[in-house]
Amino acid sequence: MTAATAARVTVAEDSVLLREGLSRLLAEAGFEVVDAVGDGESLLRSVAAQQPDVVVADVRMPPTHSDEGLRAALVIRSRWPGVAVLVLSQYVEERYATELLAGDTRGVGYLLKDRVADVETFVEALHRVRTGGTALDPEVVSQIFARSRRAAPLAALTPRERDVLALMAEGRSNAGIAAELVVSEGAVEKHISGIFGKLALPSASTDHRRVLAVLKYLED
Repeated sequence: MTAATAARVTVAEDSVLLREGLSRLLAEAGFEVVDAVGDGESLLRSVAAQQPDVVVADVRMPPTHSDEGLRAALVIRSRWPGVAVLVLSQYVEERYATELLAGDTRGVGYLLKDRVADVETFVEALHRVRTGGTALDPEVVSQIFARSRRAAPLAALTPRERDVLALMAEGRSNAGIAAELVVSEGAVEKHISGIFGKLALPSASTDHRRVLAVLKYLED
């Protein structure tokens, strides 16, 4: 990523150490950090003023340390749909993930903060979100599946279809899924077709349906 094409990023994190660490990490990875703030209101003002390409935001920020970051992310998705959002959380909070991913899932990510320690994974996820993809932490996917066992539509999936769906939700391509499961791409396509059929997902953007397949039951 050259200086001329570097994605512009705003970082929102109330911990000064983590905020500075993220800013330095992103700068070293080739991003242009245009602002770094410590609360939700400052984040919204920053996005309005700076118009970044992507926002990296903590879920819990001042003053209540509950869901300020999430609510700011939802406002950003509504007011500035062209701005990608990657949310960081200390724990898996299904309600927060559901709200963020209930609408258009393009350009959205939800990662656990522990994932930031894996620099390569974090940077790859940010690039994916910036270019309109989706990045879900594997642990988030795992907990979604734990609840999905009680949901009739997902209960109809075979074990192999569940494996494929988990990898889809992590943002893997058909080729990536095939390599991970040691099967052909044709087999993967067949499993994905079966998943869409069993979950009654309408024809739409394939990438959009891939995420909806994981989150469909949470919309109830």
